[in-house]
Amino acid sequence: MTHRPCRTYAAAPLPDDALPLLSHIREQARGHFSQVRGSHDWDHTLRVHRLCRRIGIAEGADLLVVEAAAYLHDIGRADQDRTDGKRCHAETGAIMAREILSEMPLDANRRKNIIHCIAAHRFRRGEGPRTLEAKVLFDADKLDAIGAIGVARAFLFAGELGARLHSPEVDVAQSPAYSVNDTGYREYVVKLSRIRERILTPTGRRLADTRHRFMTDFFNRFLEEYKGER
Repeated sequence: MTHRPCRTYAAAPLPDDALPLLSHIREQARGHFSQVRGSHDWDHTLRVHRLCRRIGIAEGADLLVVEAAAYLHDIGRADQDRTDGKRCHAETGAIMAREILSEMPLDANRRKNIIHCIAAHRFRRGEGPRTLEAKVLFDADKLDAIGAIGVARAFLFAGELGARLHSPEVDVAQSPAYSVNDTGYREYVVKLSRIRERILTPTGRRLADTRHRFMTDFFNRFLEEYKGER
């Protein structure tokens, strides 16, 4: 049997002034989370940041862009929460990030890339991730929505809305978002079960496979227990 050598990647090195700059960006971002619901709080941002570093290193991304975008990607979330999803936090966040980054010592290409990462990280409409760094952030954000963390966040989000534990008599496809029937199970069927197929990087896909299996097993067991079958 012939074994192909493993492909290796080298992330673009951080410039000498990157750590103070990233620390400043981190603190600027953190100030926008005081009014954000727990399912998309600062802890979520930190988890996404850790995943971004892991995926970014493996895929050879520009870590300064990836880490800055990770810290800033959800700064528009409070605006979306206030409007019950009517406004897109990715679009709002990109506008906010442009202002935050305008006075920072970044070259124009990196600044533009960070803003693109933020604008494209939701990707339900409008522009999709075009750069490697935007794909890394997209994957990291989506990975935090599946697996064990994804299950926990789905029920946390449902609780924030005052939703039921489960609405078996309601067709989940017809249940409106941000309603009493926007349950954790609905989140799984309508959104989370489809995430694995949207992951963009090889490293992200490997992580998504195991998280998806755990999540699917959980919700299968959840339904069995809910019906009294287990």
